[in-house]
Amino acid sequence: MFGPAYVSDFVDHLDYVVKRIGIDHAGIWSDFNHGSGVDGFQEASDALNVTKEMVCRGYSQNDIEKVWGLNFLRVLAEAHASRKQD
Repeated sequence: MFGPAYVSDFVDHLDYVVKRIGIDHAGIWSDFNHGSGVDGFQEASDALNVTKEMVCRGYSQNDIEKVWGLNFLRVLAEAHASRKQD
């Protein structure tokens, strides 16, 4: 049996993704239907805890913005532009 997951564990996984594929391909998402399963990030209002942990680990404001949505918006815009060309 595994113990509880914490925000630090969550950001450990983010660190891993960023190291493997780069900040431009990382993102955070949760629907919070039944809590996220992460102590300290159980609902949308807890998202600041993740951001604080990222700041403590040296993520820049630009990197944090990418992870919280700019990467998704960029990919969505690219897909939309690609669709227009067909």
